[in-house]
Amino acid sequence: MRHTDYTDYTLRVLMYCATHRERLVTIAELAEHHAVSKNHLMKIVNDLARQGVIETTRGRGGGFRLLLDPALIRIGDVVRAAETDFRLVECFDGRANTCNLSPACRLKQVFSTALAAYFEALDAATLADLTGPAAAPVATPVTLRPRARS
Repeated sequence: MRHTDYTDYTLRVLMYCATHRERLVTIAELAEHHAVSKNHLMKIVNDLARQGVIETTRGRGGGFRLLLDPALIRIGDVVRAAETDFRLVECFDGRANTCNLSPACRLKQVFSTALAAYFEALDAATLADLTGPAAAPVATPVTLRPRARS
């Protein structure tokens, strides 16, 4: 499954804001940092503000910042809000389905199960998980062998 650029940029905006919580972030700064159109970012920022995820400050010295604690923002919720279509196959849309195999096909159930597992994994991750300090790798114990006697 491939997400739209809109979803990709939405996640980038949130991750950048989460790593710069101490100050306001600007559209120009984000556009330069990620090499993304200012117009695309303005639409995303407006949508995130309307959803209550970020707050914006207009005027000189203005910008935006994360309004919610990153630990409360589930990645699955962000993706659901940003994407418009999760129909993996035609038969996901009963109104537009013209597939002749639908009455006997079990593929839809396989994809439905996969999509549910996908969102289960995304819902288990928060913005804090993606932007907080990386967990230290778990050390694997090593068994030392006695040195051979000469």
